[in-house]
Amino acid sequence: MSTPQDRPVDPSAQVAVTLDGCAKEDARVVLASLHASFPSDRADDDDPADAAGGAHTVWSATFDVSTTLGLAGPARLSEPVTVTAQGGYRAVDRLREGLAEAFAVRVIGTASGDQEQEAQLRLDNQ
Repeated sequence: MSTPQDRPVDPSAQVAVTLDGCAKEDARVVLASLHASFPSDRADDDDPADAAGGAHTVWSATFDVSTTLGLAGPARLSEPVTVTAQGGYRAVDRLREGLAEAFAVRVIGTASGDQEQEAQLRLDNQ
């Protein structure tokens, strides 16, 4: 994870993000916006790539929302994108707030557990 080495990782601040069913370029825009706001387990230059042989592609990364690196500016998508975010309640809310700096965000579904939730977020241009 690209967090400072001297700071322990707080598991309650980790949000797993997955994107599928969208163009590689849109996945790149969404992940770059999140990288601008939060440290991640992926390098900033780790660009999404298509799966070999035309197989269904899913892009994923984990973000540490305990630290805000900055605010992402508005970003452009070629079409609306659905993001699945899984983590603690407050962590998912912080991730959603970070995404709202770059996109129009609408919650289209949630599944709640005892300590965490899974939220489906629909991103569109602001």
